[in-house]
Amino acid sequence: MQQRTYKGYLLDLDGTIYRGGEVIPEAIDFIARLTVQGIPYLYVTNNSSMTPQQLADKVQKMGIPTKPEQFFTSSMAVAETIRKMEDERQEQRQAAVLAIGETGLCTALAEKGIAVTDKAPADYVVVGIDRSFSYEKMKQATLAIYGGARFLSTNCDRAIPTEEGLVPGNGALTASIAYATNQQPLYVGKPEETIIKLALERLGLAAEDVIMVGDNLETDIACGENGGVDTLLVYTGFSRAEHIETSRVKPTYTIQSLTEWTV
Repeated sequence: MQQRTYKGYLLDLDGTIYRGGEVIPEAIDFIARLTVQGIPYLYVTNNSSMTPQQLADKVQKMGIPTKPEQFFTSSMAVAETIRKMEDERQEQRQAAVLAIGETGLCTALAEKGIAVTDKAPADYVVVGIDRSFSYEKMKQATLAIYGGARFLSTNCDRAIPTEEGLVPGNGALTASIAYATNQQPLYVGKPEETIIKLALERLGLAAEDVIMVGDNLETDIACGENGGVDTLLVYTGFSRAEHIETSRVKPTYTIQSLTEWTV
């Protein structure tokens, strides 16, 4: 397919901009080209543990100039989703959110003026990756959901890559609570359309003017497809050309590296 010109970009991080702690060299030039041409972009990530400032610091150290406002995380998406729900309810009292997660999630909720608790009862239960997840946390979430709390999760990632190999992701933690309560959560991160819709609001652009760039068919590309934006699969991370043949998800474009793409 002949390449179109886009007014804005949504960019994955791990596998697209960097791999673990190392920058993908082609990404440095790619971001520089977007910056020179004044094309707005957002890094859209399922990472719920880190704040935009922490992510910006990480990318900055890799040689890519960046600002916290250029990041949109699954924690930010879930906080905005709850804020919208609360605005629609128009309740006088402040809702309580039982949050299982780390700094990124708690900060995102606080920035939206949402009260956070760690014990039932609560109006909402939100689950993000939590490296100190425990039976007590699962118990409190279960009690809150049985008590009527709405159940949300930042993302359904089954496993995440680390230096040790693949380890349980947020989807695994969420699944334990879903099983205990017989309730499925509202997921907001990739591959759900929610995070794309909210990211488009941040960019102030229509879906037809934006492209999602990522390395994973089942998260990045599926998310773009679900959100109604064109997609660019780059073979610098998870997915390979042979994966497309058996996948129901089909990218709009594919490239070997970001140097091949004209912005």
